[in-house]
Amino acid sequence: MLRRPRRNRKSEVIRNMVEETRLSPKDFMFPLFLLEGKKSKIEVESMPGIYRLSTDLMKKEMEECMELGIKAFDIFPVVAEKHKDKMATKSYQEDFFYLESLQELKETFPEACIMTDVAMDPYSTDGHDGIVDEDGKILNDETLEVLGAMALAQAETGIDIIGPSDMMDGRVEYIRDVLDDAGYEDTSIMSYTAKYASAFYGPFRDALDSAPKSGDKKTYQMDPANLREAMIEAEMDEEEGADFLMVKPALAYLDVIKLLRDNFDLPIAAYNVSGEYAMIKAAAQKGWLDGDRAMMEALLSMKRAGSKIILTYFAKEAAQLLKG
Repeated sequence: MLRRPRRNRKSEVIRNMVEETRLSPKDFMFPLFLLEGKKSKIEVESMPGIYRLSTDLMKKEMEECMELGIKAFDIFPVVAEKHKDKMATKSYQEDFFYLESLQELKETFPEACIMTDVAMDPYSTDGHDGIVDEDGKILNDETLEVLGAMALAQAETGIDIIGPSDMMDGRVEYIRDVLDDAGYEDTSIMSYTAKYASAFYGPFRDALDSAPKSGDKKTYQMDPANLREAMIEAEMDEEEGADFLMVKPALAYLDVIKLLRDNFDLPIAAYNVSGEYAMIKAAAQKGWLDGDRAMMEALLSMKRAGSKIILTYFAKEAAQLLKG
């Protein structure tokens, strides 16, 4: 007997009934860039449609997103050069605009899930995720103390999830201990577990002006050639107390997402990074592809590979399409 799978594709209704993977706004976490000041809105040139926003305008953006069903946000600070130093000391000073704004945003939207980023690069004059010694070496263990102070200061604002993106060894356990000792046992950790030394981060670094001033990040971010190494990182993060495991970037690392999904019970997050967003946007602007279809296909691939959470700059646009 000739099998005819096409019978299950013959109409939209049937296709929808047998659809194996479905996207929802509940899948998305929207990364946002926070500016100091008021009534400030600056587009990221390399990320069309994405803006750096002051707190007052970010409130409006978050409100619009929540009406579309997006309830999770990852908020990054745009740190002026005057606030940067070698030890990223502004990152944990309670009067710093980022920490004050986080508290204000969480109080305004208590029902939202707000995630923050823990790494030194936005605050550091060196532009690296850790402390840089005079020979250019990234000091792992010395950096943990700074990351712990940063994480605690962010937890004190009332946010929901800490996101260590630095890739220092042992930082999940260190941060977990700091939070627990201070009474923040309920503050979650979404570890950047398999964060690769990728070419797809360029527009993000433009947005935050956080590119390394010298060298690169290959001594602490993962080699794009390595798959099994992600298992080592995931095992460590799980043992150290992570609540979520993240793969970054997403599109070029769908195999890593699937590997972690098949081997760990923790929820897997995928970060659809700035360069992946910019590629589709640029090609769509040139008329080389259908931007909406390419966006949805890319996001669908991440969920199909096994991600429960997708951090994406497409969140708002995708939610609008899904809402119809």
